[in-house]
Formats: sequence, structure tokens, C-alpha cells
Amino acid sequence: MTVSACPTSVAELTEWARSGRLGPDAASLRASTAFRTTYGTRHAGRNRNYRNEILSIRLGAAVGSCGLEPGTATGDLVDDCVAASIADLLDHPRSEVRIAALDAYLMHVRPHPYAGGATGEPVVIEGTTSLAKSRRRATTVVDLLPARVGTVLVVGVVGSLLAELRAREIDYLPCDLAGGVTEWGEHVYESVAAAPGGYDALLVTGMTLGNGSFDELRAVATERDAPLVLFAQTGSAILPWFLGAGVHAVSAEPYPFFSLDGGPSTIVAYRELS
Repeated sequence: MTVSACPTSVAELTEWARSGRLGPDAASLRASTAFRTTYGTRHAGRNRNYRNEILSIRLGAAVGSCGLEPGTATGDLVDDCVAASIADLLDHPRSEVRIAALDAYLMHVRPHPYAGGATGEPVVIEGTTSLAKSRRRATTVVDLLPARVGTVLVVGVVGSLLAELRAREIDYLPCDLAGGVTEWGEHVYESVAAAPGGYDALLVTGMTLGNGSFDELRAVATERDAPLVLFAQTGSAILPWFLGAGVHAVSAEPYPFFSLDGGPSTIVAYRELS
């Protein structure tokens, strides 16, 4: 099934899935498995811990995922998803369930490396340590930024991404709902509105799908004519649908994520066609 237009919002893309415009009727498909993954990370030589929690829904061979704020979900959330129809999950009251279900549906109908009808480039992430793999992923993500960029607004603070920007002498403004400071003592802005406006590109986490801020950030990028690059564990099959509609490039990382596997992992780099 061919879709020639880009969706105008996550809500519209969800409606396309719900209505059968993109493939099978969502009411006829059921989630076979749902699970939560909770993990903590502190790479050797780093001074900051990360704790992540992910909701994943399996549909056939596809797994869709959405990040959760740690401590906001219980086992009941998983029980809600098991054996439920994808249509029902797309209407669930929790946004994270809706996003994980949409991700699973889109992964089912347009799996990587052809998410959204685009053609992505699979990139193997190798390394004998978690830090080595994290650095390799950071290189792939930052490579998606335009060659000439002044200051990058980074939404979703990840140490290795900031380290890679620093290594390339690219200025950045770190922004994260958690606030605080970076590993280098830099102030982290708690909202995009609080950050200075002097940036000419955005590097944004896929978790903005789960908290509902993605459409707003895409609008900001479009208004400023600033490239928007996304690094997505959450919604890796969703975000490529917005290439050419305010999104410049996507680093799509389906489950299981690089930090959960000691062996090689594969992410898919999507770029807007020029």
C-alpha cells in the first residue's frame, strides 16, 4: 500500500493506522506479548548514572517500544496490553501505550530499513564494552547533522552524544525534563522555552513522542528552518514517516537496544531525500 503524503501530526498517523489506510485493520491484530525493560547504565570513566524503563509490545515478528518515566508504570500496564487488539491499544489512556502500539503496527507493515516508505542505511554498532558501543552510536547519530552547524539544541541529555559534539567542537544547548547539569557542569534547561534561542539545528530524543512534545518540536524546527535530527529507541518505526515534513534525519534503533546486548547491534540511519 502506497502513501504519497506525509502525516501532519502523530495523531493523524495514528488515525491512518487505525483506519486501515496503511495496511491490515488494526482491530484484527492482537498484541501477542507485552513487557517492560528496566535497566541502569554507568559507563566506565563516566560520572553519571542513567536509568531507563521501556514498554514494548509485540505484534507478530515486530516489536514496538516507548520509553516510560521510571516509576510511573506497574505490571498492570503490561496486563492491559497482552492479547488486546492494536486498535484498542491505539486508544489507550496512556500515551506510552498508544506510541508503543503504533510503533509495533508500523514495524509490522513497514519494517526497517523501509519505515515510512523511505530507505534507510543499516549501521552495525559494535564494541567490546558498553561505552565503546555508546560512542559508536553517538558517532552515527551526530553524523546525521548537517556538515555545517553552529549550535545544536539537544533535547534528551545523553553523555556520549554530548561528548561527540564536544569532540567535533560543535556548540550545544542541553535540554531535558530532568534538569540538573551535564557531566561537564553545564546547566541543563528543563524546557525548550527556557533555552536560549541561538541554535540552528535540533537533536531530539524519540521519547518526545511519549510525552507529547514531538509535534511541537517539529513545528519549532519548521518555523526556524532548522534541521531536526532524531535519535529514536522510542518510536523507531514512527519517526521516519515524518522525513521531509520537518524532519531532516532519524537514527532508528529498534528493540533490543545497543546497551542491552553484548554483541553487535544494528540501527538504521534515515535521511531526508534532497
